[in-house]
Amino acid sequence: MKSSEYYPIFLALLGILFFSMMDAVMKAQALAMGVFAATFWRAAMGALVASILYLPRRPTMAQGRVLKLHIMRAVLNAFMLCCLFFGLTRIPLAQAIGLTFIAPIIALFLAAPILGETIDKGAKFAAALGFGGVTIMVGGDVLLLDVQADILGVVAILLFAVMYALYLVLQRMQALVAKPLEIAFYQNFIMLLVLSLGLPFAGSLPANAVQWTGALAAGLLAVGSLILMSMAYRKVEAQRLFAVEYTAFIWAAILGWLIFEESVSTQTLLGTALIILGCVVTARSPVR
Repeated sequence: MKSSEYYPIFLALLGILFFSMMDAVMKAQALAMGVFAATFWRAAMGALVASILYLPRRPTMAQGRVLKLHIMRAVLNAFMLCCLFFGLTRIPLAQAIGLTFIAPIIALFLAAPILGETIDKGAKFAAALGFGGVTIMVGGDVLLLDVQADILGVVAILLFAVMYALYLVLQRMQALVAKPLEIAFYQNFIMLLVLSLGLPFAGSLPANAVQWTGALAAGLLAVGSLILMSMAYRKVEAQRLFAVEYTAFIWAAILGWLIFEESVSTQTLLGTALIILGCVVTARSPVR
């Protein structure tokens, strides 16, 4: 399986599933605790889990360019997640998802100047299929945004999308120079340090066992997603995996059906088919 050309795609699919599950947990956490407190305790639990996995190996400390990449991505992640979770509490989930689908497209064209990748037709076609699939699934909901919509929520989600595009590019750079467990440890630990600066002003302890469990679950899912995505981005060029990011919308539809008994519409099935086709195009493209 590890030698298969489809292995990085499988890792990325699983990593995005974990990230989507974390989003569902964090939406509930943010509504119950507040955005900052929920984000802080997610980072705290993520740092704890990553430390337990990483520190017993007695690793050497990251230095130089590697440490700079860890810091850049962790700081970006702290602000990015605050924007995302804030936006999710202000506007409906479907509209928020629709606004984020510009991120993989932006990332695709950032890969050329930053990573030096030559973006081929297969990657562009796969990204276009994924973009089209998401547009079919949630485009109608995005069009419902009007002057009555929460402007702060919309702006927060759009800021997240732009930052997430850069985050994806940095993910490839980081994966080439650091191992997955190291990335998970430094990202969660540095993110926790950054968020600690605001803890005296906006932080609070989880109020009950449910909130503690939610924080731990979010931390575990975040670390699992980071490790899987780092493994995937280490093996292939970033452009090969950008279209796979759109599978987050498939997971959202499945989780909504299983957990919240939300109906699955024909447009959701059609959009899902296009996203899957984009993943197939990505998987069948030459791997470098």
